[in-house]
Parts: sequence; C-alpha cells; structure tokens
Amino acid sequence: MELESVPGVGAKTATALRELDDPKRALRDGDVATLSQAPGISEGRAARIARGAIRADHDDPGGFAATPRAREIFREALGLLQSRTVTDYAAKRLETLYPSGVRSRIEEVRAFTERAMDREPDPDVRAALSGVEPLSDPGDVRVRDRCLATSDAERYAEAQEAVPEVSVEVVDDARQLAELARSYSTVVALDEAFAGVDVEGDVRVEPNALEEPASVVPERVLTFFARNRDRVAAAAAVHRVAGLDAPCDLDALADALDRLEEDGSVRGDDELDRLATAVDDLDAAVSTAESVANDHLREAIEERDVTIEGTDLLSLVERGAGVDSLLGRELADEYAAAVEQARDHLVDALDLRDTETMARRAFPDEPTYPVERQEDVVSRLREELTAARDRRATRQKRELADDLADVRGDAERLVANALELDVELAVARFAADFDCTLPEITEDRGFDIEGGRSPLLDVPFEAVEPVDYGVDGVTVLSGVNSGGKTSTLDLVALVTTLAHMGLPVPAESARIGRVAELHYHAKTQGTLDAGAFESTLREFGALVTDITADRPVMVLVDELESITEPGAAATIIAGILESLTEREATGVFVSHLAEDILEASDADLAIDGIQAAGLVDGELRVNRSPVKGQLARSTPELIVEKLADDDGEDGFYAGLLEKF
Repeated sequence: MELESVPGVGAKTATALRELDDPKRALRDGDVATLSQAPGISEGRAARIARGAIRADHDDPGGFAATPRAREIFREALGLLQSRTVTDYAAKRLETLYPSGVRSRIEEVRAFTERAMDREPDPDVRAALSGVEPLSDPGDVRVRDRCLATSDAERYAEAQEAVPEVSVEVVDDARQLAELARSYSTVVALDEAFAGVDVEGDVRVEPNALEEPASVVPERVLTFFARNRDRVAAAAAVHRVAGLDAPCDLDALADALDRLEEDGSVRGDDELDRLATAVDDLDAAVSTAESVANDHLREAIEERDVTIEGTDLLSLVERGAGVDSLLGRELADEYAAAVEQARDHLVDALDLRDTETMARRAFPDEPTYPVERQEDVVSRLREELTAARDRRATRQKRELADDLADVRGDAERLVANALELDVELAVARFAADFDCTLPEITEDRGFDIEGGRSPLLDVPFEAVEPVDYGVDGVTVLSGVNSGGKTSTLDLVALVTTLAHMGLPVPAESARIGRVAELHYHAKTQGTLDAGAFESTLREFGALVTDITADRPVMVLVDELESITEPGAAATIIAGILESLTEREATGVFVSHLAEDILEASDADLAIDGIQAAGLVDGELRVNRSPVKGQLARSTPELIVEKLADDDGEDGFYAGLLEKF
C-alpha cells in the first residue's frame, strides 16, 4: 500500500506518516494511537486516515449513508457506542467503524464484534481503564554531560541523525579527544582507530554505538518510561483485573518502573545518592569545616597565655614574620588539631571515600588564621565528585535502560491491548444495554426484524415496545398519526446501518439483505417550491437510474407527499415505487396516501399497515408491528367509530362512518 494512495493522504501527510516505524502496519490495523504519533496528526485526523486506508484495502467506494438522514442515523449509532467508552482513544478508534456494502469489510468487523460480545463489561475493568492513555514519545530529551566523537564526516552526519540528543564532535587525533574528555564526563569515540589511545577521563571507544542508541543515550528510554509510567501502570492494572494475557512479566516491569524518578533519573542506588549529595553539599560542608577549625583555634588562643621574649619578637619582626609564624611557633599542635578536625568534618559530612585524600588537602598544613580552604583543591574535588556522580548515573541509567529497552515493545503492546479492550468493551456494553444480537447478512434483498427496539427514541429503552417487521421488496407503509411509522423507519435504518458496520443490532433476531447504499429521506416540512420540487425529483431520478444488481440499494422515505399537492404526490410516488420494484431494490415508503398510490400504480405494490387497536381514555392504542398486506385505519376513522358507538346505529356519526 502506497501512503499517497490512501484517501485523505497527500504528500505532506505521507511525509509525516513516514516518521513512524511501520506506518503501513498502523494503517492496515486502524491503529489510531500509532498514527496520531506522527507529527501534526491528531487522533481525530488519525481516525479519518485509518478509515480511508481501510476503505482502500477493501476496495470500498464508500457512500453507504447516501442521504443526510442516513448519515444522521450512522452518527447517532456511533454516538451510542462512543458514549460507552472510557478512554478518548477508544472513542476515536470507533470512528474507524463505518457502514459498508463490501462483504469483506463487514465480515472483518463481525469477527471483532464476536470477540467483543464475549467480554464481560466489568466495572472494575472500567475503573482501571480510566488511567490508560496512548503513550507519548518525548522529543525534548537533551543530554549535555557526554558527546560522540568521530573523525569521519559521513559518520558525523549519521551520528547526528541517529542520536540527536547528544552533541557530536569532530576530532582528528588523541589530543583533541583528550580536550573533549576534559569538557564532558563521558566521550564515546565512534572510530576503531581510537582503540588503545590512553586519554585521561571517561573515554569509551564504541564503533557500534549507533546501532544501540540506548547505550549512548539511556535517557531516551528512561524518559519515555518516566513520562508514561502512570499509563503503563494503568495498562498493567487493566491486564490484571481483566485477566488478559500480558506480553511481559508485570511484576518485573513494575519493579523497573519503581527505580525511575519522575525526571528519568535512577532511584534506589545508595552510591549514586552519596555522590549526588556530596556534590550538592560540598560548599556548605567546606564552610562548616572552616568554622570548626577556626572555632577550635580561637578557643585554644583564648585559653592560652603566650609569652614572647623581646629578642624573639625582634627576630620575628626582622624576618618579616607575622601571626602565622607566631602560630607555627607557639600553637603548632593546636593548629594541626584544628585543621585535622576540619578535614575530618569534611570527609564525614560528605561521606567521602575515593576522594578522601584530595579532600584533606583542602585545608593547608601551614598555620594561618583564620583557617581558609584552598579553592583550587575544592574545585578539583568538585570536578572529581561531579564526574564520579555522572559516571555512576550514566552506568546506572545504562543498566536500567537496557532492562527497559527490552520491554519497550511489550509496554507499547500492553497499553495498546488495554486501549483496544476499551473499544471491545464499548461494543459489549452496547450489546448488553440494548439486548443486541448479531444479524444475518444475506445476498437476498429485503430485511426481517423480530423484536426490534430502537434506542434512538426519547423514552427509556426498557419502555420501548418491540417491533416485528419484514420486507422482501418495495412496500407502502400506512398507519395512524403518532402510530410509530417514522420510528419504524428509524429502526429499519438503524438495524441496517449497524449490520453493515459489522455490529450487533437491537433486536431478538434480524436478517438484512446486503446493500451498497442506504437512502433515507426524512419528512419534508411544508410543500416545496418549484425549484426544490424539481431538485427532489431529479434526485430520485438519479437514484433509480443508478441502481444495478452489483450495487443494490435500500430506500426509506417518510411522507414524500408533503413535497407537493396530494393528487400529484400519489402519482409521483407510484411511479417511483414502480421503478424501484423493476430494479429489485428494497424500499419502504411511509404515506397517508396509500390507497391513492395503489390506484395510481400499474404494478402490484405491497402495502403494510401499523394498526390501531382503538382509543382508550382518549389515548391511541397501537400495535407497533406493521401488519402485512393490510391498509391501516386512520385516526379520524377511529374517532368517528368511537363516536358512532356512543351515538347509536341511526345517529349522525354512524352515517359518517359509512363514508370511510
């Protein structure tokens, strides 16, 4: 499948999709989560692209919902499903489902529906799903404590593309490599030629580093899991609660995630914590050590009487000596003790180990007052501690990243499985809430619905009266006002649409003849003007002309007579019905002009009626299931009949009743 061949995918969108690892697989599977990770493509757009790819894969010309009302029925049906999802992803994913006249597409979704209907809509699973979202791939990772080095220009460009998170430097020799090692805590040399070069610092020669980016930039993997920790954990919870087979060891994954900090650093390593604390507390510890030494020395001076002979004082002055010389002569031991206390405090406060010797040189042996740090030594100590911390952190990151890199694909499947489960559970809930069953899809024309109840009515579903109705060709449906003619058309349209989506239908059983297009014309409000009337006739003319055996249609029309005068309307409807019958279409025309239509038609048209049982306490009682072959009695006739019963056989109303 060429990306540009997918409906709705132009050159710019195709370029964005190529950023994905396997865009063709995502398109083929309708994987909205993956498609929405392409630059500039939202989940809604991803759903539309996926739907276009599915149509292309099944050679589906589309256009099933051929009229505004047919499209409304589809959107309402889809809305019932989407309202039963937990995640936004599942709601968007359901938009890849659409009514189709192509058998292969219908069967593909039916297989999914059968699996979905075996699911149990467990409230605990829904609760667990509330934390699941599609994974995000962080694109803002930047690492500044290490770099890649190469002497090859082509290798340089390759490294920049493969590992954009770190700097890539060009070096010609070991000297330049050594300069990099002084600027970065770690340098990864990509050239085999640098193997064996003795350079101070953490320099690793890894010619294959670009093949395993996680070893160079473990932050790529760690940041991915840190950003998606809650989503992965929620998906794992869904697998546990729902009893799904997990693609990996969930406990091991949880343990690995527990080692991650929110910023992608590694937790739980005592040595790394020690080094990090030492770097952070170095300045404060040095200042405190100075205070310890000076406090000790001050107390020693205050407690001690120092006597200097005149000749000694003269000698010190002649030599240009000051208080430091005096301290060295009179308080050498006390100074040594003070400095030792400062050194011990610094080592103990920072819990220094490998750098203890260097730390002790931070305070000089030569007496001075006040005791002061040696800044160059403290700076070197800071550099050593920082480098040790970064090396330790990188090593720990690499180890954890190696573990997590192996399960990244599993984590992605874990989340994908949970999200797809939400899609399945939405279908399962829909089927359970509306007592649905999978319909039979046949190649014969017509439909047969038993115990159908429409969830589109503005009453609680439990209160909806079941309807049995079947049509094998074209028929006129008559019935009393408010008897349920329009709701019956809606039910037929809904069941037909859901069946062609591959989904269950709200009925005890249903047989639906496969059609390529559903034309549902809702009732027109008021008589049309000449232009609109002509447009409507042209529409029906085109419809009748385009019907073929390879492209069967279903036509549902609600009171077409409202477009013009009743006499002309009956003639027009009769002509349309004759043409639909000749082309073996399936059609139901709701009309109050049933008798007139039958009289105007040269064909033997079928007629069905939604029969009224009578008036009870001023309310119409109706048998909602149309009766085959019977014209329905009108509401005025029922009212006159009731009045005649009250008036007697010889009354005014009895005579009026005879007129019907």
